[in-house]
Amino acid sequence: MVYLNIVLTVKDESDIGEVTELMKRQSEMSRLEPGCERFEVYHSQSDPKVFIINEWWESEAALETHRGAKACEEVYKPLVLPKVDRVPHVCEVLE
Repeated sequence: MVYLNIVLTVKDESDIGEVTELMKRQSEMSRLEPGCERFEVYHSQSDPKVFIINEWWESEAALETHRGAKACEEVYKPLVLPKVDRVPHVCEVLE
């Protein structure tokens, strides 16, 4: 299993509404992809410019496929990434 958490910070507050809608669309599309175990987007109540993506993929191959899929290629990369600063964290679950 591959666990990925990504912190996105919107650069311009006027883009928060648009990024919110784009991330809703991206998460809906991503959850339908093969190998996606979890894809959740959180919008911070402490700082409205901050979004946190929590992804679980069954394998590195599934994550790589996701990176070339429609949700990433048509929504995330061209429409979201220009509006945010992005900090990814590949993680492990502590038990």
